[in-house]
Amino acid sequence: MCVEVWDDEKPVQWWTLVDAVVVAHQPHPADPARYDIVLGAGVRNEESFFELPAAPRFELFAGTTVAAASAGRCSAVDGLFGTRADPAPVPLELIGCEPAEPLLAALRRPRRSERDWAHLLVLDRRGAVMASRTVGLSITGARPSVLGGALVDITLTDGGDDRPSPAARPVWAQWYQGPPAEPNLWAPYDSQGRAEWLDLTTRAWRAPAPQPDRSGGEHHLDGRFITDVPGLHCAIGEALLGPGRYYGREWNAFKDCLGGGFGVAPPFALTWHDSEIARRALADVVEDPQGRLSYFEEIVQLLERRGVTVLLR
Repeated sequence: MCVEVWDDEKPVQWWTLVDAVVVAHQPHPADPARYDIVLGAGVRNEESFFELPAAPRFELFAGTTVAAASAGRCSAVDGLFGTRADPAPVPLELIGCEPAEPLLAALRRPRRSERDWAHLLVLDRRGAVMASRTVGLSITGARPSVLGGALVDITLTDGGDDRPSPAARPVWAQWYQGPPAEPNLWAPYDSQGRAEWLDLTTRAWRAPAPQPDRSGGEHHLDGRFITDVPGLHCAIGEALLGPGRYYGREWNAFKDCLGGGFGVAPPFALTWHDSEIARRALADVVEDPQGRLSYFEEIVQLLERRGVTVLLR
């Protein structure tokens, strides 16, 4: 969830509530039409107050890291304004390292490397880069690897904020043989897994080098598995360019792709099969909190404004 603090005109502060769970709720004593709700959640402070508004308004949003919908508002919030200790670092284990410079230098003098960083590259079986993560080189320890030979296992003091999520592992395993050659292989994953899938498409579209944009013709969008925002963008990318290809991963990126330079540009025709599945699944997902259209409706409207003929079936 996200809690936004508004003054009279705009949000001035917001928090992300991670893994939010409703612990208790009851009617508000002064107004039975309202509720007092207790949430258990991890709290991430996104911005800092310049000054707390004299009469703040609290807006609530719920959803995924890709898109969220309005979840109402409340008159007061307790538990967010206190000073919070930084979370304890979570180590990251690197198994089977074959170290070269500058990693060898960091192993020799780990304390001097506390402010250094490196890219952790994820490779497929041919050595092509599928993904990358940024990690700090503050090293807690190193030892002969459990894999044997001259390899080394290294413990990094803190994996950092860019560490891979558990949802990434099965997606990386599927792409290890190379980008997918069949459609809808993303469909069995949940929203987080589908978001990881989209991460891989952002690199895959660059190789081979993008060809000049194609316009015209008719494309068919398989809507059977579009139950969330990442699924919508997985399906649109496949409909326009083929399996594993990139055509935006959220609203702004999709809008940029329609402007050209990503392989397909309007005008063209798009037949959206089983469109009612996405219409229902995304009915409460709103890109613009002030708008009245759902994410599905906004996408259709954007396509039509850019010169795409959309046929919903």
